[in-house]
Amino acid sequence: MGEIQEVQLQITAKVNNRNNLTVTDQPTTDNRSRNYWRWIRLGIYALFVICGQAAATLLGRQYYDKGGNSNWLATLVQLAGFPILLPYYCCINISTPFVQLQRKIKIKPPNSFFILASVYVGLGIITAADCFLYSIGLRYLPVSTYSIICASQLAFNSFFSFFFNKQTFTPYIINSLVLLTISSALLVFQNDSENKKGVLSKQKYAIGFICTVGASAGYGFQLSLTQLAFTKVIKRETFRAVLDMIIYTAFVASCAILVGLFVSREWMGLNREMEAYQLGKVSYVMNLVWTAICWQIFSIGSVGLISETSSLFSNAISVVGLPVVPVLAVVFFRDKMHGLKVIAMVLAIWGFFSFLYQNYLDDYCKSKSNNGEAKQPLQAPSTGS
Repeated sequence: MGEIQEVQLQITAKVNNRNNLTVTDQPTTDNRSRNYWRWIRLGIYALFVICGQAAATLLGRQYYDKGGNSNWLATLVQLAGFPILLPYYCCINISTPFVQLQRKIKIKPPNSFFILASVYVGLGIITAADCFLYSIGLRYLPVSTYSIICASQLAFNSFFSFFFNKQTFTPYIINSLVLLTISSALLVFQNDSENKKGVLSKQKYAIGFICTVGASAGYGFQLSLTQLAFTKVIKRETFRAVLDMIIYTAFVASCAILVGLFVSREWMGLNREMEAYQLGKVSYVMNLVWTAICWQIFSIGSVGLISETSSLFSNAISVVGLPVVPVLAVVFFRDKMHGLKVIAMVLAIWGFFSFLYQNYLDDYCKSKSNNGEAKQPLQAPSTGS
């Protein structure tokens, strides 16, 4: 009888050990798989942000250089490309989110229509105003100067994230903000040789500088509100939620810009503008179409990064385009790279990598903590003797 009990105890111990190994190894494997797919998604979103922003900025500058004059139309093409997402939104079955499959997120019930509509309308109006300021800045500033000033949006985003998203500031993030702020401030003291002759060109340069800084502040504010909307209102980290945010916000913003286009009566001169476009009518239309498409690619990447990580990380990825746009501007638009521009660009890149390193440390500490928890064996339930 004693031998039988001893054999049963040995079998029970082996089963418990197998259960412990299964419980210990399974979370580690799941975490690795989730991290793998998460970094793939982050890489795709980051590529969309960098390529879409660089191409759209250069096309927008070409519109002004070759005869375009309408600020409202230049703003509209930044937003009106959302219909290209509708076939994908309606025809492809995306009701089962890929993020949920990887993260096993519990989908919470959606909020009321009024709350969601208020979020989309509010963000749409802010987006419309922000894009209009960006259009004015791109019209009056060299594209390289414009793109470097846009680096200040990361500092504004950090400021608003501190209040809205409970963003914590580490020495690396503070270092990044200081460097990016200095890189933008240096452009105030650059040589006036880029400006055209006359007092009016100096006034336009000042207007462009102020509008670009204001647009950067508005963009940082918008990103922080978008993250707040995802965490407090939408409460879903799915690709359908990303498309909802892009399409509804862009629709509201496009309507607001259309009102401005007709009230200002700029629409009456669009036909003459197309006739006088230096590259021809077809190039005029293609410029506007591809600008709209590129901005939608950027929007998918930006909102996707916000839903996956944070608004601050999404903004930091957009700053990666800083060394891309000025270099391409020198090649295609013959912009001059003065000494202060080079210094400002180096500081901006330095600030970005400082911020990226902090995110790497956060992700490393988080994964290390999760692995430590996964390795803790679960205690087998005690049985009465």
